[in-house]
Amino acid sequence: MAAAAPSPIKASCRTRSAFALDRALLHDLADIALTAALQSGASYADLRIGETRREYAFAKDGRLENFDERESQGFGLRVLLDGCWGFYGARRLDPHSLRDGVERALENARAVKPIQFQPIELERLPVHEAEWIMPMGVDPFEIPASEKADLLLSIIASARDHGADFCSASISAACEERFFANSLGSRIHQTRTRVAPSFQATAVDRASGRFTTRDCLTPARGAGWDYILSAGLIEEAARAGQEARAKLGAKPVAPDDYDVVIDPTNLWLTIHETIGHSTELDRVLGWEANFAGTSFVKPSMLNELRFGSELMTIVADRAQPGALATIGYDDDGATAKAAEFAIVEKGVFKNFQMALGQAHLIGLSHSNGCAYADSPTTFPIQRMPNISLMPNPQKCSFDDLISDVENGIYVVGAGSWSIDQQRDNFQFGGQLFYEIKNGKLGDLLRDGAYQGRTTQFWNSLSGLCDASAYHLDGTFTCGKAEPMQVAPVSHGSSPALFRNVRVLNTSD
Repeated sequence: MAAAAPSPIKASCRTRSAFALDRALLHDLADIALTAALQSGASYADLRIGETRREYAFAKDGRLENFDERESQGFGLRVLLDGCWGFYGARRLDPHSLRDGVERALENARAVKPIQFQPIELERLPVHEAEWIMPMGVDPFEIPASEKADLLLSIIASARDHGADFCSASISAACEERFFANSLGSRIHQTRTRVAPSFQATAVDRASGRFTTRDCLTPARGAGWDYILSAGLIEEAARAGQEARAKLGAKPVAPDDYDVVIDPTNLWLTIHETIGHSTELDRVLGWEANFAGTSFVKPSMLNELRFGSELMTIVADRAQPGALATIGYDDDGATAKAAEFAIVEKGVFKNFQMALGQAHLIGLSHSNGCAYADSPTTFPIQRMPNISLMPNPQKCSFDDLISDVENGIYVVGAGSWSIDQQRDNFQFGGQLFYEIKNGKLGDLLRDGAYQGRTTQFWNSLSGLCDASAYHLDGTFTCGKAEPMQVAPVSHGSSPALFRNVRVLNTSD
């Protein structure tokens, strides 16, 4: 029996002092695959090889219920043949599998040709030879499971000691190591790690059977275990237990139109759903309709659509420290610099998010660094970079923001949400709602949600705090495509004031 081919992956993210891949073997595999693709007629080809390591720990009501750790390796080869993409991915990493992958990717491109309505055209691509390693403190994969379990149990105990009847808590971690090569000569090595703490505290009124919850407000980060330890999760769990209990006795929201002040811990999800997804070019073109459909935004609206008020400037980036979509190069090999652009500038729609091979479809010359594949074995698709609402350049504190609000509601923390198939009509809940009366924060409310239409809502933006109140939030698991891929992405903002927003009572 022949000896097994050596794996190009020598170690996982546990060693963060250097990118832990066998460089020589990776480059040899890339040369084999990319040369074969060009010799077989492809005009362009690229290759991704890598490993993803994931860990998930979950505890509930005083005991550890689940601890799961897994690794997956593989490659994905993409070819452009006669204006059609072809792709093949597999978990085997050896020369024979790469050569076989070339043939399969070319076959897939030929199969696409009869239904390809317009050839894919590539822009002029720069060549990069680079390495990018995410700055990180303590590697979360080096921390013993017992230490993680102890922290989760302490979070649960803290919530229950301060008013919660039940509590669950979890910690997720992921590390991606990637090698990218294309037929133009780019060779890029990257690694990044992210962590996500979570808990839910539940308080029950046993007489009526009613219950309320308060979820964790500490966001996921591109960071290590030191972030988890510094986040104050035990202290936040204590507040969550108290607030879940207080919500049981809070008065219900009275449905009406209010001036609504939205905290960044809630507004990030509204940014994500109404702006992030609506300005994805593949969704606009109808290439993507999974998870709430396409978009009301059209290519003709560039530089024309009044998306919001002049306070609204939404920027994309892949460089924000600690953000979940921060990386040196996207999965098309574009630099992070390419993903620095305004989507909305002073209320006017300025840019779509685009991956490689899309820009020419709307008469533009180049894409802007918005490609991601959640595994080396999956096709890279257009995904959000970090997308954030810029703070007010003028000095404005939270007290200043609410000072002229006579009858309003302050919303904290993301809750349930829904949005229509065009990313237009929406409804967002929250974790905590507070009255605002005559410029002052008042009593806790319950059972609220705000409702609106995307451009009408953003045009009602009339106040925004400055950078001192800026906060970054986000998600590990933004879903898109079929088969579904999940992507990490962050969204930042300062507290923002929206006038005359419809607020509902969700218990009616």
